[in-house]
Amino acid sequence: MLKQRIITALVLLAVLLPAVFVANPWPFALLTLLLIAAAGWEWAKLNSTTASPRWLPAVFGAGVASACAITLLGHGLQAPPDWCWWLAGVVWVAGGSYALRGGPKAWPHASSGLRLALGAIVLFAAWLAMAQAKAMGTNFLLSIFCLVWMADVAAYFGGRAFGRRKLAPSISPGKSWEGVWSGMLGVMLLGVLWVHGLEEHFVFDSPSLFMLLKRQGLIVSLLGLLFLSAMSVVGDLFESLIKRAVGAKDSSQLLPGHGGVLDRVDALLPVFPLALALSSL
Repeated sequence: MLKQRIITALVLLAVLLPAVFVANPWPFALLTLLLIAAAGWEWAKLNSTTASPRWLPAVFGAGVASACAITLLGHGLQAPPDWCWWLAGVVWVAGGSYALRGGPKAWPHASSGLRLALGAIVLFAAWLAMAQAKAMGTNFLLSIFCLVWMADVAAYFGGRAFGRRKLAPSISPGKSWEGVWSGMLGVMLLGVLWVHGLEEHFVFDSPSLFMLLKRQGLIVSLLGLLFLSAMSVVGDLFESLIKRAVGAKDSSQLLPGHGGVLDRVDALLPVFPLALALSSL
């Protein structure tokens, strides 16, 4: 199992890293288009009913990817209005809070059409934000990725070391409030190191998210990082809620040893649109 996980991770890095670091933003936009198509397929599989046609997941995934592709061909990588990111943020904050409050038992009671529509909006907004983040610069893109990864890693180790109070036992029993706070602390430390350890001494192609928030003042910077850290947890819990509601361990087996695409990008889904919103301040 460990060998399988390592091989899959190495293959993913070999495909992803060239697209991330090449100056042209189009390879990254096209690669993430494939990932969003796979995520759409997984979303529809998790949210289909027994009455749903078997072809629905494939059509849904293709439909989400087609909407992204049409946007890419029609507008290129031109930045959408800032209100788009704020609207996506409102959907995540309001919808995510409502879904988590209802828990796994309430999710299946929502109509299949509503769940699919929500998935289409969430995936489309995440892809658009990722493509735009790359167009803004590799340093900006990487800073968002690393924020989410740091929040996850610090939460894991902080939760294992200090976890006492369960965060959402009916959704993800392994998560604790101490893990959440550890993740937030890790993000704060990462921001300080990124700005003062890297960007003040080296030249990058773009300012990082941390630098853009720093320019808004200390209070805005701290609140912004705390908020993004919290929303990465919301994204993780939201996908866990959906899987628990249908009795699935993973979103799929597309990534051997790692589960599905949604399992790997769940925390990124809310953070990317919200990072674009905060960077527009």
